[in-house]
This record gives sequence, structure tokens and C-alpha cells, in this order.
Amino acid sequence: MHVIILGSGVIGTTSAYYLAKQGHTVTVLERQPKSGLETSYANAGQISPGYSAPWAAPGIPVKAIKWMLSRHSPLVVRPGLDPAMYRFMAMMLRNCTAARYDINKSRMQRIAEYSRTVIGELRTETGINYDQRTQGTLQLFRTEKQLKDSHKDTSVLDACGVPYQLLDVDGCLEAEPALQHVRTKLQGGLRLPLDETGDCLKFTQQLADIAAGMGVEFRYGVDIQGLEQNQGRITGVKTGSGPVQGDRYLMALGSYSTALLRPLGIDIPVYPVKGYSITVPITNPDDAPVSTVMDETYKVAVTRLGDRVRVAGTAELTGFDLRLREGRRETVRFVVSDLFPHAADLSRDNFWTGLRPMTPDGTPVMGTTPYANLFLNTGHGTLGWTMACGAGHLLADIISGNETGIPVDGLGMERYAFANRTRA
Repeated sequence: MHVIILGSGVIGTTSAYYLAKQGHTVTVLERQPKSGLETSYANAGQISPGYSAPWAAPGIPVKAIKWMLSRHSPLVVRPGLDPAMYRFMAMMLRNCTAARYDINKSRMQRIAEYSRTVIGELRTETGINYDQRTQGTLQLFRTEKQLKDSHKDTSVLDACGVPYQLLDVDGCLEAEPALQHVRTKLQGGLRLPLDETGDCLKFTQQLADIAAGMGVEFRYGVDIQGLEQNQGRITGVKTGSGPVQGDRYLMALGSYSTALLRPLGIDIPVYPVKGYSITVPITNPDDAPVSTVMDETYKVAVTRLGDRVRVAGTAELTGFDLRLREGRRETVRFVVSDLFPHAADLSRDNFWTGLRPMTPDGTPVMGTTPYANLFLNTGHGTLGWTMACGAGHLLADIISGNETGIPVDGLGMERYAFANRTRA
């Protein structure tokens, strides 16, 4: 069959690869001149199944108020006349209970752990190289309270069978020797030894080349304007250069998916949460991180990518505003200079921002829709890179009618009662 994929970020590109591998004709529509140039461009570089957890958690509402009063706040809300933002925030608050947190985290872990297996198989099959490191990630605690509260995460990791190491300060220094310069600022950490790192942009573009060699057609510079439908089926994609038609259609446009779905009567609560990063050249390799260090206090990740350090984090609710704000730059610069003061040349930082497609419960929206030939693969939030290979494989199996590698219950749009209200 002929599958049309909307979007060529890491989610759309992995989906294209696995659909082509299953023998389908695949066409990918992308507005940028190459794959991976939006949200996949300069993310944190983490492939962290063990760190897959929803932002909506018990205690977050109180923490959010405290964060917004601090100079280097992990969260910034810029309110405006945007009903979707307020709905997203209200739904997120409803998910800040212990029971919902456990359910949501277990769903996210299911996808992420599956993706860990799938990306390992893909590396073996293709020999793809993307500055990857398989040396684990370290969640760093600056306060005794953070260390004590870590049992909330380890209990879920235990339930999901995810290996971890709860470390004291000496254990953190053994995992990341460059932290020796700031040991007095640390209380301990949670290490996830099976997590990985890598350059998402390199991965996406190399995989696009591999998929193109398998027959996938990537149409770049395409202005996607909408979806045409008739009698419960999608009949084509409206573009600035004319209609594009196929047998099946896969929505993988991240935060931009909602605008194209809403005219069809599909209303999923995927909302853009703006994140920032800087990428800086390493000047002293021995003083740089070995893998990824996640600063629990500021919610900023510091990742080694070859001869560079990527520093990424913060969450800003401001709609589709892509302006680069200097205050956010100061926050990510502060974290890397505070933890790894001798590692990199901050005067040469490459400042970037992107829109993470978030859901209020953290779990992406994947699978079928009320339209028999329309499928969704969106809403992966900060974990698109972590979940990409598993999500792409899963959607290829769903579209093909194959048995899936993991259960799909709780992953689709059906968990939102209002999502199909207009059409119903």
C-alpha cells in the first residue's frame, strides 16, 4: 500500500523507515529543506527510557509556583488569549495525582523500553552513527530532599524492571569524574546505566538517507495545508503544489498536528511546550561530562555529543512563539558553567529553541482514528528521541495490520473523551 507521512522529524522519519522495511510505498511530506530541522534539531540528546516520566506528578503545582518565582526557573508561563493553553494546564493539573502518575509513567515506560530494544536492533542492521554513547545517564540531586524523594521514581522503575543505581556523592564522581570540581554542591544521584545519548539531528538525517535508499520518497519544501476527507476516509493531502494521495495517512507533525486534525473533528490535547538549548565546543575533554547529567534542581540536561556539549531544558508555555529569549539562555548557560566550569567555551554557544509536542498526561497519542485510513504518531513531548524507534515500529505494525511488539492500550486518542466530540 502507499502510505503518506506528514512530517519528517525523528518520529516521521523512523515511521517511514519501518513502513518501507515492511514493503510499503512511502511518501514523506516536509516543509523544511531537509529532515529533522525543527524539534529534532538540537534537543537534549538523551535516549532515556529510565527517565521517561510525566511532568504531571504529585507536588508539581506547588513546585511550579516556587519555580516561577526563581531567576533560573525550569518553568515559564506567558499567559495570553489562548484557550488551548488553559485547557492543557487544567488537564495537566488533573493528572497530578499519585494514581494517574503511576498509570501514565507505566505507559511511557512501556514505549520507551520497547524503543530501547528497537534502536539497538536498528544500529546492528544499518551501522548508523550519530555520536552515540551507551554509558548511562545521571540524575543529579543538589538537596537532601531530592535524594529522599527519589524513592517515588525508583518504585516505578522497580515495577517496570528498569535497572538503576542510587548513588552517594562518591558514586556520582565515579560515574562522572568531571564533577569532582563541584562535589560540595552535590548530595547524590540516580544513575540509569542502560540509557544512551546521541545527536538526534544526525540520526534523523542519516536514517532519512537510508530510507531513501529503500525507496522512500522525501518531498521537501512542501506547504501542507490540510486533509481532504469523504465518507469516513481521508482522500488526500492539500498542499501548495497540489493534492497528494495515498492509501494510508500518518500524522507526525508534532505540535502542528492539532491544527490539521481539528477541521476533521479530531481534537487531541497536544500543545507546544517551548524548550531551549545551547551547543558549545569542548575545550577540556577531561572536564566535560562522560554522558548525560540531568540537574534535578533546574531540569536542565548536560550531554556530551562527540566534541560538543549540548545543554538543554526549561519549559515555556507561550504557544507557537519561537523567539529566542536571553533569560532562557542565561539559565542553560548557568547550569553548565556551575557543574562543568572548565569543560567548554561558552562564548561560542549556538542558541536554539524548539516546540515539544506535549500531552497533559505525558503519554504520546499513537494509533488509529475515527477515519479508517488515518493514523497518529504525535505528542511525544521531551521524549521524542527516546521513543522514536519504538513508536515508528509500532505505527508501522498498526498500519500494516501486524501484531505489535507491545500492547497499545492506553496509547491512543480514545483516552480523551472529548477528542472525537465534534465528529460524533
